[in-house]
Amino acid sequence: YTIMKTSYLLNILLAVALVILSVKIVYTGNTDDMNNEITTQQDQNIALENILTRSSVRAYTDQAISNEQIDTLMRAAMSAPTAVNKQPWQFLVITDRAILDSIASNFKNIHMAQHAPLAIVVCGDLDKALEGDAQSYWIQDCSAATENILLAAHGMGLGAVWCGIYPIQQRVDLLRDMLSIPSNLIPLNVIPVGYPKAPQNPKDKYDSARIHTNSFQ
Repeated sequence: YTIMKTSYLLNILLAVALVILSVKIVYTGNTDDMNNEITTQQDQNIALENILTRSSVRAYTDQAISNEQIDTLMRAAMSAPTAVNKQPWQFLVITDRAILDSIASNFKNIHMAQHAPLAIVVCGDLDKALEGDAQSYWIQDCSAATENILLAAHGMGLGAVWCGIYPIQQRVDLLRDMLSIPSNLIPLNVIPVGYPKAPQNPKDKYDSARIHTNSFQ
């Protein structure tokens, strides 16, 4: 009788332990799911906030930009989508003070390079571009890479501005001569980058009148 009673009690204890373990597993799983959902939502909010608060920055402090930060900017640039995944781009990173000053003095639209610790020249690589009428997709591809650089810079606490070169041939030729850019590369723009000298107030560019549904009629 004693043996049967002990066995009965052990079975009850085992059953209770299994119930507790099951509840714990379910609760932990639900908690993990909730935490993952919250993290995903936070990531989405950060991404949207970064897009909506980005602005063109033209004045910088003299604080240097690290090689690690430059690497991050380049990784962001090359994460952009491209037509048929051709990736028709080359990037020239400029940190030399004399070159930055020369660009600033020769291009009125890039005068801010005089105080920037860094500039990135985004070039289309015609050797990697599509052929025929589709060749010009390099412009869209390099533009996507440029926007990634601008957003990455903003997300890192840096400021940057898109300074156009192509399609103004005079600017293309001048920059090509200054930086010894090969003939198969076309400089699309120059992006001065630095730590913002003052807080920025992003413009609200949203205009519902520019939105059309299904047709322009």
